[in-house]
Amino acid sequence: MAFDGITAAALTAELSSEIKDGRIAKIAQTQKDELLITIRRDRDAGAGQTKLYLSANPSLPLCYLTDENIASPQNAPAFCMLLRKYLTGGRITGITQPSLERVIRFDIEHRNEMGDLCTHTLIIELMGKHSNIILTETDRESGQETVVDAIRHVSSMMSSVREVLPGRIYFIPETRSKSDPLSETAEGFARRMQEEGLKNRDARGFLMNAYQGISGISASEIAKDTDERKCVCELDIPERDALWDNFCSVMDRIRKADYDPVVYYSTNAAGVTEPAEYSPFPFDTLRDMEVKRISPLSALLREYYREKNLVSRIRQRSADLRHLTATLLERCVHKYDLQKKQMEDTKKREKDKLYGELILANTWQIPAGASEFEADNYYTGEKVLIKLDPELTPSENAVRYYDRYAKRKRTEEALEKFLEEGLQQIEELKGIQTSLEFAQSDSDLSQIRLELEEQGYLKKNTQQAKGEKRQGRKAAKQKDTVSRPLHYISSDGYDLYVGKNNIQNDEVSFRLAGGGDLWFHANDIPGSHVIAKTAGRKMEELPDRLFEEAASLAAYYSAGRNQSKVEIDYLERRNLKKPQGAKPGFVIYHTNYSILARPDISALQKADTE
Repeated sequence: MAFDGITAAALTAELSSEIKDGRIAKIAQTQKDELLITIRRDRDAGAGQTKLYLSANPSLPLCYLTDENIASPQNAPAFCMLLRKYLTGGRITGITQPSLERVIRFDIEHRNEMGDLCTHTLIIELMGKHSNIILTETDRESGQETVVDAIRHVSSMMSSVREVLPGRIYFIPETRSKSDPLSETAEGFARRMQEEGLKNRDARGFLMNAYQGISGISASEIAKDTDERKCVCELDIPERDALWDNFCSVMDRIRKADYDPVVYYSTNAAGVTEPAEYSPFPFDTLRDMEVKRISPLSALLREYYREKNLVSRIRQRSADLRHLTATLLERCVHKYDLQKKQMEDTKKREKDKLYGELILANTWQIPAGASEFEADNYYTGEKVLIKLDPELTPSENAVRYYDRYAKRKRTEEALEKFLEEGLQQIEELKGIQTSLEFAQSDSDLSQIRLELEEQGYLKKNTQQAKGEKRQGRKAAKQKDTVSRPLHYISSDGYDLYVGKNNIQNDEVSFRLAGGGDLWFHANDIPGSHVIAKTAGRKMEELPDRLFEEAASLAAYYSAGRNQSKVEIDYLERRNLKKPQGAKPGFVIYHTNYSILARPDISALQKADTE
């Protein structure tokens, strides 16, 4: 969801309740287009301090409260020094949003060098590539608001609409004739609907183009009871009434500051759940998506963009590994198919053996230089036509068929081994592909890269090979940051552990698990090893819900995540075996139970493992 005017309104309400009347203690410019302002709150409003994060980054403009520290450069930029001069020690007297614009204004009262009380306004404009952070002051006599300075200067060469330079008049550009939705009337709404209808727009397009601060997702929510195939002027009376009622309902929630921030999650093509949308209050149009309530809105924005950036960053950093694994898998499958065709060809060897026998048995009947010979198959009584090399004697032709038989027999023996190894490689690479989709951190990717190196799929770093001692010291330093298996708590309080890759699968199965603990894995498809700690209880003493939830966890972290149900094998850990010299994640078992599980882990609580 875009940071639209509705989100800005919700954030303005939150900021007003949290930091209004607070005093500015510190100002830091952490990036060229980011500020971190430390604010001491009034004792009456809750003792302590918080930080206001402002970003005019064109690709991700943001504003929210945070308690996190962000490193800033040793030498403060000029804009930061200017803000410190005017605003340090100042009191925030008002936080407002003009109309439903993507603009938040902070009025700050402070004393100048002469000790006189004066007011400056810090403005953040959350407008995509036009985002900016601007300091202004208002002339008491003329009432004109002028720019003191801005984090991004905009000259006439950059914009023909508005200059943002010291001394210029400040105004919000109106490049389109949009109305203020908060002050709209039924008559005005009907008139604008008719105007936009002449432009052949549907209800969603009408809302986005006629009113300030309404994004696509908000417009879809308001227009949910209309036919999206109709132009807005073609809507019947019930649809028009529903559109106006929904519009009023959303605007009333904004006026009353009735917010309930939520994040919506979707599952991508790889089966990985990631944040997809957020809104200041629940939307009916998104009710089919997984939802999570996070309050206040600042916490939601931090969590949403942290998860969004993490998913994006991990997918970017794993791109080379995913490409390598896909290429290796394609080659292995192609090689395996060729070997299967060769194996089919070896089945002809019995015919070669038979032809050799029949030639030797009928040598006296075969004339010299014959190119073929019809013999009686004494096993079936049928006639058999045998091709011969006319340049060879009958005995030499028989030897040729026996040699072909022997060659095909040797080929079959070799192919049996190659096919077994090829199938193992295919399954291993499919498992690594699945692990890459479950990777959640750089350390997860490091473990997968290490597995690829140890199995010979990826060349080891030459510097690492030459400097084992140095690498050992480095590994020791990084010991505390090594990726760990996922840890969940069942509804009945039992610990559940999930391996995110084959190295972690070995860890959960053979180091974290005891002999009496339960082991779960998706049947016949790549997936994670899941361990349910039983606290010394026997299987018959454990609640059924534990089996269901552990099986659901194994289904969720498997290649069958997108299926409605997945068959899961489970058994006591003591019955699980790992052959000597087997590759990471490879285990065998002969006695197990099975259960059909849905890949739904909403009932489970995730514990901190990293």
